[in-house]
Amino acid sequence: MAVRDQTELTREIERLRVELARREREATAKELQLERYAADLRETFKQERARSQELKRSYMATVRALSNAVEARDAYTGKHAERVTAYGMEIARALGLRLSPETEFGFLLHDIGKVGIPDAILYKPGALNREERALMARHPVIGAEIMSAVDFLSEAAAVVRSHHERWDGSGYPDGLAADQIPLAARVFAVADVLDALTTERPYRRALPLGEAREMIVAGAGTQFDPGVIDAFRSIDDRTFERIAREIG
Repeated sequence: MAVRDQTELTREIERLRVELARREREATAKELQLERYAADLRETFKQERARSQELKRSYMATVRALSNAVEARDAYTGKHAERVTAYGMEIARALGLRLSPETEFGFLLHDIGKVGIPDAILYKPGALNREERALMARHPVIGAEIMSAVDFLSEAAAVVRSHHERWDGSGYPDGLAADQIPLAARVFAVADVLDALTTERPYRRALPLGEAREMIVAGAGTQFDPGVIDAFRSIDDRTFERIAREIG
């Protein structure tokens, strides 16, 4: 009896050993399969990321070409769009605001609506009269309409439409005030005025950076968002000087 029990126990142990070996093989096979899946996913992700980066580069090249085309009609501004975009991105960083690539496109193309403004107004060396100012004030609306018609630029339309709004509600085209104005447009408004004040224009000399900054800070609470001005003030002169020097 004891011999038979011992034999059965040995058989059971052997059966369990075989079953364990089988399950180990299955587990190993599944692990290898998962590793292959993971490798395939990594490769797919790498390819998608490369395609995404290439698409982004293509979009940026298109936007820069459009920006250059706009500035070609308004040559006295030089590389205004590139400088003001760089200023705006720097102010956004100081504010702790992470801007999307689409918003950057809006910065670069903020004046695209000027393609709809007559040359006689765009190139007028003196002050505009009331009718001419009214026409010029339509360029944010024209620009936003152009942007909205292009899928990858539609998110940038808000910046283009609202970059001439003022914190106190006296801007255009919609008379928005305070937080009604998109934050990116509030950031851009400061950068836009900084570049306008510090570059030569037919109707005005360029101001020294320090004087321009004082004028902008004085506009906190009226023309500009006070919070954005606080971020602007935290950036030292050397940063803006470096940007202007590198872009030209």
